[in-house]
Amino acid sequence: MIKKIISLLQERVTLDANSEKPIILFDEPSAEDLMGEGFDREMIDHTVKAGWWSEMVTDILETPDFAEPGESPEQVLKYARDAVYEYVGKRIL
Repeated sequence: MIKKIISLLQERVTLDANSEKPIILFDEPSAEDLMGEGFDREMIDHTVKAGWWSEMVTDILETPDFAEPGESPEQVLKYARDAVYEYVGKRIL
């Protein structure tokens, strides 16, 4: 289940296709969205309802601010998706 939630969250991290510079978007799921994906209440409480969740969302969205100048949009996207793995992995694994 942990790999499934990490994968689902990473898929929701995308690049803004209408921007010339890398801008990260995150289609943040609600508790209801996760329930619809088959996650139980405990997993939901440990993710979208956890105190660290908003910090993770901020870090995801601010990823371009910390990338090196000239990094490709795809590399910035990878960094943002890695943030999901780091946050969820450290707190749930």
